[in-house]
Amino acid sequence: MTERGQKIRSGIAASIALKQELLADEVLLREVEGIVEACVRCFQSGGKLLLCGNGGSAADAQHLAAELSGRYYRDRPPLFAEALHVNSSYLTAVANDYGYDQVFARLVNAMGRRGDLLFAFSTSGNSPNVLQAISAAHKQDMQVVGFTGREGGRMKGRCDWLLRMPSSDTPRVQEGHLLLGHLVCQLIEEELFV
Repeated sequence: MTERGQKIRSGIAASIALKQELLADEVLLREVEGIVEACVRCFQSGGKLLLCGNGGSAADAQHLAAELSGRYYRDRPPLFAEALHVNSSYLTAVANDYGYDQVFARLVNAMGRRGDLLFAFSTSGNSPNVLQAISAAHKQDMQVVGFTGREGGRMKGRCDWLLRMPSSDTPRVQEGHLLLGHLVCQLIEEELFV
């Protein structure tokens, strides 16, 4: 086998190992159930889901927002789910005028209300703009779902639910986030649109 082929196999094996650890983590699986329940209650009461993250985590936030506001498996009415980085004019203006740390918090202040949820993605758990968004969400009396890596960083203790992936390797962490995020979307859709 070539060195390249071995690296491909190693990457796939690492992804499988992460998913096996997720499957064996009963505490984390119960957390996912609690997140689904909170999301269902939020949407049933007319609430919103706001999502934020940087880089690949921004892509994950946008991906999951699209699954909920568009569709997952079923043709059904849209749900209010919005990734907070998608307006580039807003993002560049606020980053320029107030600093990048404020880009998500300002939108949480503008859009978030009691009963809404914030999904906050940071593989390290230490992204300053994500932490500011969490603080803004608490001031709006929103609940927060955190998605991080193994250590949880500064997001530990600041989220109502914290899904820590059993890895510190960013690509593996993000693969775990997307897997659990997809399951949350599937279950929300099944429970709201039977």
